Amino acid sequence: MKKYSVYGMSCAACSSRVEKAVSKVDGVDSVAVNLLTNSMIVEGDVNPKVIMKAVEDAGYKAKPQENEKTKSENDQIKELDNSDETKKIRNRFIWSLIFLVPLMYVSMGVTMWGFPVPDAFEKNHIAMGLTEMLFTIIIMIINKKFFVSGLKGLINKAPNMDTLVALGSGASFGYSLYVLYAMTFAQVDGNMELVHHYMHEFYFESAAMILTLITLGKMLESFSKGKTTDALKGLMKLAPKTATIIDANGIEKVVDISKVTIGDVFVVRPGESIPTDGIIIEGSSAIDESALTGESVPKDVTVDNEVFGSTINKSGFIKCRATRVGEDTTLSQIIHMVSDAAATKAPIAKAADKVSGVFVPVVIVIALITIVVWLVAGKEVGFALARGISVLVISCPCALGLATPVAIMVGNGKAARNNILFKNAVALENTGKTQIVALDKTGTITSGKPVVTDIVGKDKDELLRIAYALESKSEHPLASAIVEYGKNNNIKKQKISEFSIDAGYGLKGEYEGNNIAGGNFAYINKFANINDELKKKADEFAKEGKTPLYFCKDKEVLGIIAVADVIKEESIVAVKNLKNMGIKVVMITGDNEQTAQAIGKKAGVDEIYAGVLPQGKEEIIRKLSETGKTAMVGDGINDAPALTRADIGIAIGAGTDVAIDAASVVLMKSDLRDVSGAIRLSKGVLRNIHENLFWAFFYNVIGIPLAAGVWFPLFGLKLNPMFGAAAMSLSSVCVVTNALRLNLFKVHKKDEMNVKNKESFEKISDNNVMINSNKKCQSGCNIKDNNINSNVKETSKMEKVMTIEGMMCGHCEKAVKTALEAIDGVESAVADHEKNEAVVKLTKDVDNNVLKETVEKLEYKVTEIK
Repeated sequence: MKKYSVYGMSCAACSSRVEKAVSKVDGVDSVAVNLLTNSMIVEGDVNPKVIMKAVEDAGYKAKPQENEKTKSENDQIKELDNSDETKKIRNRFIWSLIFLVPLMYVSMGVTMWGFPVPDAFEKNHIAMGLTEMLFTIIIMIINKKFFVSGLKGLINKAPNMDTLVALGSGASFGYSLYVLYAMTFAQVDGNMELVHHYMHEFYFESAAMILTLITLGKMLESFSKGKTTDALKGLMKLAPKTATIIDANGIEKVVDISKVTIGDVFVVRPGESIPTDGIIIEGSSAIDESALTGESVPKDVTVDNEVFGSTINKSGFIKCRATRVGEDTTLSQIIHMVSDAAATKAPIAKAADKVSGVFVPVVIVIALITIVVWLVAGKEVGFALARGISVLVISCPCALGLATPVAIMVGNGKAARNNILFKNAVALENTGKTQIVALDKTGTITSGKPVVTDIVGKDKDELLRIAYALESKSEHPLASAIVEYGKNNNIKKQKISEFSIDAGYGLKGEYEGNNIAGGNFAYINKFANINDELKKKADEFAKEGKTPLYFCKDKEVLGIIAVADVIKEESIVAVKNLKNMGIKVVMITGDNEQTAQAIGKKAGVDEIYAGVLPQGKEEIIRKLSETGKTAMVGDGINDAPALTRADIGIAIGAGTDVAIDAASVVLMKSDLRDVSGAIRLSKGVLRNIHENLFWAFFYNVIGIPLAAGVWFPLFGLKLNPMFGAAAMSLSSVCVVTNALRLNLFKVHKKDEMNVKNKESFEKISDNNVMINSNKKCQSGCNIKDNNINSNVKETSKMEKVMTIEGMMCGHCEKAVKTALEAIDGVESAVADHEKNEAVVKLTKDVDNNVLKETVEKLEYKVTEIK
């Protein structure tokens, strides 16, 4: 993937023209042009010079963007900052206004309202006409950009918005110039009545007013567009500029942040920002991570804990070792995700792009037809020309082009400020369509870290001392819970001799001459008799999803310590919020059914899948996806295939890099409540885009007929070209302003289930894929016999399975999936690098050669399609 900066684009017709030109270049797999950021993303192995030549042939200029690694923070901010451009447009508007005022005084004030002027002027109509012409020429020179860009568009057969403005203003000026010459001939002939008539036929003020009002609109639009990137610029400014490192001689020195390398030791004093990601090797502190996670309460950290760049050390002195630097830091990854998402194109933008591509030529044709029709109808040339000019200047392709990207940019910024990262515009659009949410249990619903929940025994102190002594020598995850509990409760560690582990069962040793042991029921039953009361208690713990660990001394059972991976408090609220939105919630786990049922019941999920292997998760997600749009939420390596398979993969931010890479949405705070927040925000952005597109289409559908004079014969309604220009200017401003309203959107507002959502929920529930059956799937999960409805069975007949060689990871799977789903007739595609295959669902028959060529363009080999 290569990014380019594109210069010279002024409207959606421009971006559409560039996109078409580059997409025709051999070797280009896909191209997305963003009018908002004047950038272009090209996928495919193509020489940048070829891409630049294609853009140049289309009438614009392009330059490859500098590698992110070599860019300074100031350079990145400067790319997003359009204040210089806004300042230039503002200066143009001010100077235009300075000359427009006297022009309007002469053209309208004197002629229409009788404003005073010197007697010589009042009687010399030609002098007044010449004065109007001179002021207009000055304003046209100030705004020559419209004429230069518009003419280039015509020459390159790619007319744009500037072409419409130039034609409208130029036609007004040209017709006025003709009238001025006609007036001189009438003056020479002494026909003063005709001279007076021509005096009212001047359109010099319209030519100048059109340019001034469009410039005003461009200035407001530029200012508003600058606001849409504030969130991204704010993130970039968080990055520290320097770091205090300790050199080989143990001396502290301050260096530029770009000089810090992995393994360097740096120190951070209270009140300072942490320069880069690292591990604490000395000291402890409270870290304010609100810049990254939004969490206002500082996080306590000590030796071996991880710290992140751009967070703030609130209290103690700490010494850290750098683990990630430059673009690999957490902050940089956030910035890249937000930036890339803003640069990509949402599917909903395709309709607007198609219209934008032909919009300007169609408008020019409509304007010409308008002029001809009014002339044929017997109207004067001035009247007919005014109607044609009005059509040109009221038509606005800008609003169409900005409708989607501005909402995507603002929505992404809002999401980033709320700990939600959408990797691309497709994810931002599709998340809001989610009907089913599948949750991993460990680390997602639960904390992912076992803790001691219950202690049962006559002498709890002795039970804890012996348990702590034994488990401190074990590396088992359950042992860590007891060790952590012992440390927190200041239990003194006793010396153990003759220690040994029976893997999978328990451990034993000697303590003060006594044989001691700890483990499960079967193991401890070898050393001592466990009474019925204790067994009953253990069964109760097991039903609650807890693991009971027995401990004994000699032949006496000391008691039970129950350990469990406890459910996060916010998980219960999160599941409730999702269900209130009409979304079905399922839980998928590799744990036994008893534990899964206990956690699932407490969390309030609708459906539970227990004893599922990693490949089984992916299989369940595929079947769920057949009943509704499915989002998978997970955090581990074993979740990666399911995250890739799902319509939307959502990774918990504290999870593994593999899970985060495989997902299309990342929750930085590891808070499940952000799942409903992401869905709500996506819906809000999609709604905003629909509003923008409606406004843009509605504006043009209503405005163009009005400007053409369609309603004049019926209601006497006609539109002055100056008002048309004002309306054109405001249309794109309205679109951008509407998108900026997303900054006020409440991401975590509680949702109530409305009738529409309830019906959707009931429909999904009818198609449930259930468990608690004896039928086993290949991956070890339990699935009910009648799990697929008749519609899905029918769809499965339209499947093709492709055997593909060369896929190595989740990224490969995603690339194949995206490429195949872009083919007309492909409903969905799921790639699996472990099975070396892709399952393609079709809505109509697609030629095997098309499927094969699409995949092999990505440099994978297709060996079979069946």
